[in-house]
Amino acid sequence: IVVIILLAVLASSGIAWWKFRGAGGNQLENAPVTQAISRGPFDHIVLEQGEIESSSKIEVKCNVKGKGTTGTPVLWVIDEGTHVTKGDDLVKLDSSALEAEMQRQRITLSAADAAVISSDAAVQQAIIARQEYLEGTYLTERKAILSEIAVAQQGMRKAELSLASAERLAAKGSLKSLQIEAEQFAVQNSRNVLESAEGRLKVLDNLTKEKMLVQFNSDIETKKAKLESDKKTAMEEKRKLEEFEEQIEACLIRSPADGQVVYANKYSSRGGSEFVVEAGAMLREQQTVIILPDATQMQVKAKINESRITLVQDGMPARIQVNAVQGDLLGQVTKVNKYAEPGSWSSSSVKEYATYVQIVNPPPTIRTGMTAEVRIFVEQLEDAVQAPILAIYEVKGHHFMLAKNGDKWDTREVKIGATNDKYVTILEGVDVGMEVALNPREHLNLLRLPEITDEVDRSQLAELGKKPIAKSNNNEGPESRGGRGGPAGAGGGMPVNEIVTSTMQKADTDGDGKVSRTEAASNPMIANSFDSVDANADGSIDKDELTASLKKMMPSGGRGAGGPGGRSGGPAGAAGSESRTGPGGTGSR
Repeated sequence: IVVIILLAVLASSGIAWWKFRGAGGNQLENAPVTQAISRGPFDHIVLEQGEIESSSKIEVKCNVKGKGTTGTPVLWVIDEGTHVTKGDDLVKLDSSALEAEMQRQRITLSAADAAVISSDAAVQQAIIARQEYLEGTYLTERKAILSEIAVAQQGMRKAELSLASAERLAAKGSLKSLQIEAEQFAVQNSRNVLESAEGRLKVLDNLTKEKMLVQFNSDIETKKAKLESDKKTAMEEKRKLEEFEEQIEACLIRSPADGQVVYANKYSSRGGSEFVVEAGAMLREQQTVIILPDATQMQVKAKINESRITLVQDGMPARIQVNAVQGDLLGQVTKVNKYAEPGSWSSSSVKEYATYVQIVNPPPTIRTGMTAEVRIFVEQLEDAVQAPILAIYEVKGHHFMLAKNGDKWDTREVKIGATNDKYVTILEGVDVGMEVALNPREHLNLLRLPEITDEVDRSQLAELGKKPIAKSNNNEGPESRGGRGGPAGAGGGMPVNEIVTSTMQKADTDGDGKVSRTEAASNPMIANSFDSVDANADGSIDKDELTASLKKMMPSGGRGAGGPGGRSGGPAGAAGSESRTGPGGTGSR
């Protein structure tokens, strides 16, 4: 009986609690969460995740020339993280193909050396042949001709004496005229023989000798040229042999300095591995295989969004948090890249810029590749009025806060200053101690926004040669284009379908009809409420989910919620414009 009574009491209590939740409980859940405006020290920071690396490191590269695109296979590699000294073995590459090539090259070099010996002998023969002609054949032929000339001169002298004797006898009447003619003919014949020998001597000295010297000199120069060619060929073949020997020696990669081994693995933008240092991997020439970082010179490489990169400058102080180290590390910005990091097929159009933060006195426990959180101090204020960044509601560059005034809520336009990841400084508009709503986007019906004109003057557009913006013909007025429109449900705004279509076109960068979490990162309007919009929790938002979420925020039945207007286009309060409040915008990083 006691048990039955207890069960009855518990049942009645559960029913009462259920009714309370159904009646007044929802009001408590829907009440704005508030926090008071405070005053105190404020740090304007840029918060980003990064990766630890060494600012001074030695890259150990592969110096073996691979054929084509195949590369050289790895046979053995030292374990990553091993501490090595200069000269220790790091990587062993397969040298079998190079050794076979070296043996064939030795045979080729032997043939080239034999050709040099043969060409050298041919040059010597050509030189001896020229000397043989000048000192032998030429002199012999010349002396033979000189001998003929001497004989011819002697014969001519005899003939002339005989003719003179015949002429004397003929004058006495002792010889006939025919005998005189015979003697005259003998003299003429002797003269012809002499002139012929002299002519041959002249040709030998002036023509034949020169012709033979030209031929001999040409043979010498030709054979010398071939000798030089053979020598160069032999030198080239020898150089190739030495190169093979060097390549075989380079197959054993040794440490150039003391350090700790870090593999130079590479990963693609899709998350897969492009190159992993392991046995069997193929190495290309000049490819980095191992990195030896200097543990005393460590830095953090962080990629900062383009909306915040202009805040960061060289020399700014920073605090660094690493899971492997207790407490914060001190750092300083040493470099801000002028050019954006290369994107990938899955990345958004938002650019990121690499920023390097040098770690002051890095502890020995940190390692390259560790994830670090970097807080770069852009500005430090001793005394500032500040409020949670979630309390800011932005429309067309104007910032508003929902302040509690007794039982009522006032809409306050504020002027903001520096921001960080949690708080924003307030220059004017609210007072210290005033309670403000932390979730104004969930209470649009309480906001009373003034009418805000477009930031761009229409006349300026016309001056730039653009067509002036014409008024709408659907009698909707400025509110239909994102104007004020009054309180919630009072003034219209863009139709839900148009908002959804515009938002999907901008956010769906790959055109698959869905917005992934990665794509939503570039759109704070979707990113801030991604999980609540993703009704089926499949990690992406489709058009139906976005439409259903947006209709819940528009009590007027599918028209704009009025007040947010502006650059409305996402489920995160139907107002989420691009934030200009600092890092990540209002309420987001």
